[in-house]
Amino acid sequence: MALSRADRRGFADWWWTIDRVAFIAMLALIAIGLVLAFAASPAATGGPVTAGDFRYAGKQIAFALIAAGILGSSSVLSMRAIKLTAAIVFAFAVIGCGLTLLTGDVVLGAKRWIDLGWFTFQPSEFVKPSFAVLGAAILADRQPMAVRKEFITLGLVALPVVFLLFQPDVGQTGLLIALWGALLFFAGLPLYWMGIMTGGGAGLFIFAYTLFPHVQHRVSQYLAQMEDPEQAGYQVGLALKAFEHGGFLGVGPGSGTIKYRLPDAHSDFIFAVAGEEFGFVLCAAITALFCVLTVRLLLRSARMRDPFAQLAGAGLAIVIALQAFINMGVAISLLPAKGMTLPFISYGGSSLFAVALTMGFALAVTRQRPQLAMREPQPSTFAMEARAI
Repeated sequence: MALSRADRRGFADWWWTIDRVAFIAMLALIAIGLVLAFAASPAATGGPVTAGDFRYAGKQIAFALIAAGILGSSSVLSMRAIKLTAAIVFAFAVIGCGLTLLTGDVVLGAKRWIDLGWFTFQPSEFVKPSFAVLGAAILADRQPMAVRKEFITLGLVALPVVFLLFQPDVGQTGLLIALWGALLFFAGLPLYWMGIMTGGGAGLFIFAYTLFPHVQHRVSQYLAQMEDPEQAGYQVGLALKAFEHGGFLGVGPGSGTIKYRLPDAHSDFIFAVAGEEFGFVLCAAITALFCVLTVRLLLRSARMRDPFAQLAGAGLAIVIALQAFINMGVAISLLPAKGMTLPFISYGGSSLFAVALTMGFALAVTRQRPQLAMREPQPSTFAMEARAI
């Protein structure tokens, strides 16, 4: 049955007011993730000489169905409901990060997950989308505040950053700080302040490098492989061999062999599995879909008349773009090794649920709302720069 643009009831109203191109890109990435879950599950549950099964693929299908519900339900929220939901999620996520330090499971020397039986829950995944919304709400608020809004957002992000450093999770810490910086930039913070923040970020990186031996090891290994590719670490070296083995079209579904020796092939290095079995073609398609999704959300945010929608939409888009770039950059040896999932595609309930919430928020804040179009436009610096381009 055809949907009329004049129909303002239920699904039709939702369909004609969201960014449909971005939504289709999300569905395509989820579908690719399910295909790759079937490709990687035998390697994750078996080995080179032992038969694996598809239990991870089955669980990922269940995760995807739940994620679809999260994506759909969060995309229909009103602006007020988005802020309230983000506040609740942020509070529970920060509390969860604190509980993780006390009761979480230790995996490879880090406490980042809480064992819930059927799957392990990572609270830090939900800090990013909820902070993007809350930070945008504070910075876009027209009411004067006793304390500068930038400092309020700093106070908001400080506690989860401390918890993440104690876990330790330097990658998520860097991503959260980058999100905070992006929100301040889009809100029009003077460039000299951005320079000061960049210097502070560099200082934090030096602090992490000095404090955490695993960070020193990964950075040193990365610098060594820049001079000599043969010095690439075990995981990155196998990932590069997977891309080489796959070539342009790949070796075919289920025919990959390097994935059986690649740790975390179903999660952190799922991009290498795509390269081995489906070749450059699928890797290019995944990259293009992330580019389309990010650009569409940024442009849509720039056209919004509500400053909160502008900032929140841009911040949520940046979260996904940065996380995808880091994951793929590690897989192709462009960045130092870091345990970070590929949005929509890597195995894991926490990651998929958080990404679904992120994109649901993004679709909701960038919906075309006639009542907002009737107001006097008050464009932010981000909007004026986008229009100038």
